[in-house]
Amino acid sequence: MARSEVALESVQVRARNVGGIDRTAVDLSSGVTLLRGRNATHRSSFLQAIMAGLGSTRPSLKGDADEGEVTIDVDGETYTRTLTRRDGRVVFEGDPYLDDPTAADLFAFLLGDNEARLAVARGEDLREVIMRPIDVDAIEAAIEERTRERNEIDDRLTELEGIEAELPRLESRRTTLRERLDEKRTELEEVEEAIERADADLEESRERREEVDDAFEAVRRARSELEDLQFERSTEEATVEELESERVELEEELDGIDVPETDPDRIDDRIDDLRERKRDLDDTLGELRSVINFNEEMLADGEVEIDLAGDGSESDVTDALVADADRTVCWSCGSRVDRTAIEETIERLRSLHETKLSDRNELQSRIGELSERRSAVVERTRRIERAEGRLADVTTELAECRDRIDELETAMDEKRDEIERLETVARDAGGPDYDEVIALHRDATELELEIEGITADLEEVDTEIDETESAIAERDRLEDERETLTEELVDLRTRVDRIEADAVESFNEHMSAVLDILEYDNIERIWIERRERDDTSGRGTARTESELHVVRSNDEGASYQDSVAHLSESERAVTGLVFALAGYLAHEVYEDMPFVLLDSLEVIDADRIARVVEYFEEYAEYLVVALLPEDASALDDGYDVVSEI
Repeated sequence: MARSEVALESVQVRARNVGGIDRTAVDLSSGVTLLRGRNATHRSSFLQAIMAGLGSTRPSLKGDADEGEVTIDVDGETYTRTLTRRDGRVVFEGDPYLDDPTAADLFAFLLGDNEARLAVARGEDLREVIMRPIDVDAIEAAIEERTRERNEIDDRLTELEGIEAELPRLESRRTTLRERLDEKRTELEEVEEAIERADADLEESRERREEVDDAFEAVRRARSELEDLQFERSTEEATVEELESERVELEEELDGIDVPETDPDRIDDRIDDLRERKRDLDDTLGELRSVINFNEEMLADGEVEIDLAGDGSESDVTDALVADADRTVCWSCGSRVDRTAIEETIERLRSLHETKLSDRNELQSRIGELSERRSAVVERTRRIERAEGRLADVTTELAECRDRIDELETAMDEKRDEIERLETVARDAGGPDYDEVIALHRDATELELEIEGITADLEEVDTEIDETESAIAERDRLEDERETLTEELVDLRTRVDRIEADAVESFNEHMSAVLDILEYDNIERIWIERRERDDTSGRGTARTESELHVVRSNDEGASYQDSVAHLSESERAVTGLVFALAGYLAHEVYEDMPFVLLDSLEVIDADRIARVVEYFEEYAEYLVVALLPEDASALDDGYDVVSEI
């Protein structure tokens, strides 16, 4: 059961100058509350007062007042709204229960002028009503943000691609280097032992031996420095090779990217302009809906505005209305006009509303197309800027590396000459008997240099292995993040369609249950079908529409397809209520708002009203229903009843 998730104990509603109410205060208990009374007893006005306190801007201000107020106390919290007449309009201010009343206006405040109910009665496109509470702009912004994050992760994963395949090679190289290091250290130990034995056989003086050792040490230092120079040159040459390869790739990448013809800022300006126009249309649509609803309400409850002579009793009002049933007082200018003229004006307003709504949907589509185009332009521009910036860096680095290689070649030639000179000095110092010792010292020096090189290589491989293992861990984390982002994108991209599908499924399910409960003799089924149709904008895209179907049976029991227009007033009223309930559940209005308000049920017979109320009772913490006394008498005696407002 999708009952309200807002658990409340008591609610007090205080209202002043709302609808036809001068002043009232009513306590509501959870469950069903029946507002029982005849027409013109302010039952609908009290429902409007609840709507105003909860956040709606549809309620009206009392005709002879310039300001009104509604206060709702909910579990120790007080919410206050003021209504003020300014420049012919009613301005709402204060701190309401709901920040955004759109979904509640459509699917919880089910008065006679409720748009969800009227859309069914008039056979209008139900999809537009179902989708209205969805902030499409916010969803598109979220999609753009998640897409950008996922693209960044994809770029990083591309950099890490194949990183795990490097780990076995690096580990194998580390094993080989360790084995070579052990071998060279063993060889060095053997050479050092041979040098010690040769030194022991010499019969030279201590001073001569020190002179020879110093000469050998100078040779070792020079060879070590030469080895360092050679290693540095190899490193620079490897860097040049990598930079050359990267330069070719960058040049190919730049050749393959088309330069955008449009500046993203110009697209941004166009999007901002379209969004401003869309906001203006949203405001206009809201105002048109308010004006249409207000005028329809005035036609339905014209007695609220008519200033009739008499003591204000119910009989005076009834006699006046009967005497002048085809004329009423214009609530704008105060003159008496034909009702048909006002009805024609309302119809023109409805036509204008439909035109503006179509314009708004077209603007939304154009905003979506421009947003996609801007994203593509920005991405191409960024790729070009990144590639050009890196290409400039590579060119500079190549020049610096080549200059350094030339410097190293010169230094190596100088170091070789120095080594040759030092070896001559060592040979002269040791004499002919020292040739073997010189060779051993040379071998020892070469082995020490090899050991240093292997040790450096081993440290480098260890570092690469650590970095590779860290990169593998980062890749796993990024893949998890990417999967999460992909799921969020799927959810965002399907949210609109999913809500529509849920609402249609919910309607069909509840409509079937309600028809079984209400037992309409010749109605077998009423259901909504979602169908795709080509977009009239000419772009060849498709959109869905929700079509209402009716299946009846004749006296012989044969089934046939019928039109919504052929439904009775009672059947249309019930269908509209069920459609609103489906929206209430699909948009999860109950999570934030515990009220459902019902009015204008007179076209349904009393017994069926009782069943409808019982059915709706399961889905709202507070169900407030306005009923005529004869209709209220058919309901459960256990319900709370408010007879005076």
